[in-house]
Amino acid sequence: MRYKLLGRSGLRVSELCLGTMTFGEDWGWGATKEESRRIYDAFREAGGNFIDTANMYTNGTSESFLGEFMADHRESVVLGTKYTNSAPSGNDPNVGGNQRKNMMQACEASLRRLKTDYIDLYWLHIWDQITPLEEVMRGFDDLVRQGKILYAGVSDAPAWWIARANAIAELRGWTSFIGLQIEYSLAERTVERELIPMAHALGLTVTAWSPLAGGLLTGKYAKGAAAGARFENPQMAESFGALDQRRRAIAQAVGEVAKTVGRSSAQVALAWLRQRTTPVIPIIGSRKIDQLKDNIACLDLRLDEMQLKKLEESSAIDLGFPTNFYNVEMVRQTVYGGMRDRIDA
Repeated sequence: MRYKLLGRSGLRVSELCLGTMTFGEDWGWGATKEESRRIYDAFREAGGNFIDTANMYTNGTSESFLGEFMADHRESVVLGTKYTNSAPSGNDPNVGGNQRKNMMQACEASLRRLKTDYIDLYWLHIWDQITPLEEVMRGFDDLVRQGKILYAGVSDAPAWWIARANAIAELRGWTSFIGLQIEYSLAERTVERELIPMAHALGLTVTAWSPLAGGLLTGKYAKGAAAGARFENPQMAESFGALDQRRRAIAQAVGEVAKTVGRSSAQVALAWLRQRTTPVIPIIGSRKIDQLKDNIACLDLRLDEMQLKKLEESSAIDLGFPTNFYNVEMVRQTVYGGMRDRIDA
């Protein structure tokens, strides 16, 4: 396992992140405590130090398990957790959202469950579309100054909001976001329209959730729905996308490349992500240790240009306006005086 700097910081994180949404059986499809411990230990033994959880995962069980698992080596773990979603859910308008009250209460609750004095990376989980961004960024800065968190990250928010939030934080000397967590995979590439270019411009490291598209890119749906899989659950299917013709074609292309290189489909899908121009750290999560070990094996797989092209073509999206407009020949001629190919920029 190699290590990367997270965003514009000196924080060193492993090139794969362990997602722990599957730690606990509270939601009906997670891993037992014993299996969760085996998964955690295997990731650590492989050199992984970057762990991802959230206050809501398995109703708080994920955080509680991690608090026990890392008790004797907390300092060597880069621990990320999130706030926004209510955990547990209830009829209280302030147990969910981005506002300062929920941020502070959720942070304290996570610290208790995790049995730690500080969180390395605290994520805003989902943009609530209500709270003023000044309130959010000042809240993160207060938590840093209090020593309860070390860094801040943002997940599932639009590019314009993130860019504006970081600009205001930098202007006022507050803590800025150093990481971006988004859904990103061969099956979900619409983030390449705005979010990925923004991350590249602002120096944000991208951590990709659902890098295997809810299991679609593992090959298990090649012959129809897999028993007990997420797509059989209507709510999960809505979250991860329908098994339409396009997505099946992408999964088929992944399978063909996997056969060519003699690897699993999951390893191919993860290798594609790791070879993106903007740094991407896949968040790998599993219910069984064999799945985790298979995912980790992607680290020594490098796809060649022809294999990448096959995957790119099968999963291509329309980037839309204004990106497509920039590539119109007349525009390129007039913007650069007919000299774009001779300008080193």
